[in-house]
Amino acid sequence: MMDRKNTNLHIKSSPRRGKEIAFPFLKHIFFLVVGGVLLTACASQKRVHYLQDVQANEQIQIAQNYQIRIKPLDRLTIVVNSQDPELAAPFNTASSFNSLTGTPLTTTTTSSTALQTRTVDENGDLEMPVIGTIHCEGLTRSELAQKIADMIREGGYIKDPTVNIQFADMKISVLGEVTRPGQYDITSDRISLLDALSLAGDLTIFGRRSDVMVIREDHGIRTTAILDLTSQNIYESPYFYLQQNDVVYVKPNKYKAQSGEISQNRSFYISLVSTAVSVATLIVTLTK
Repeated sequence: MMDRKNTNLHIKSSPRRGKEIAFPFLKHIFFLVVGGVLLTACASQKRVHYLQDVQANEQIQIAQNYQIRIKPLDRLTIVVNSQDPELAAPFNTASSFNSLTGTPLTTTTTSSTALQTRTVDENGDLEMPVIGTIHCEGLTRSELAQKIADMIREGGYIKDPTVNIQFADMKISVLGEVTRPGQYDITSDRISLLDALSLAGDLTIFGRRSDVMVIREDHGIRTTAILDLTSQNIYESPYFYLQQNDVVYVKPNKYKAQSGEISQNRSFYISLVSTAVSVATLIVTLTK
């Protein structure tokens, strides 16, 4: 009898003891799951944020030499003006071309400051009417404009020349995991990598912030640089400020790459299975 009572007592108390054991176990599981979710969220945010090591109110000196400079084969629109249009007319001759139509300009059209296009040759030289050849490779627009004005003034042609120079077709390309990939016209003398990505609508969620590629051609040599947008070290890179015809490529992260590969494999296997089913159906039909 005594054993039976003890047995009954043990049976009655076991569910309660099970609850006492199960509750701490479930509590640990709950905290592990919540902690995992929080860690995953923090890691995702860390992969997405730019310039993670920049401190508030931190001041960084901007290098003044990072301006777009003239290269061989650049096309420039150049117009020389003066208070006396007739004196400026010889510098705006029919050897120049309208940047929009590509047709030669006459003295009449140049006197009204129409845009004209000249091409820098492979040696970095530019042919100007009257004053002749000017070496302009490595100069900025303003430096070349000042150089032409000085040559005109020192040659005694015009006392008050003003020279306006613009890049006729300066472009950069932004490709890969951005919202609007494509080719973009540049109108300013300085454009940064962040400016270019802004033009393209920023990176998508699948773009690798730590592995952005800038491809540049200079003097027949193509170079490639990898920039990390999560670090302020990009400010020190000579590729942070872009040059004409640079190509920016944003690589996809591993999730986008894997999903693309899985999608392609799925399509292949579905096609393979469909073909096999069709062949099997045909064989069954022919053997009846």
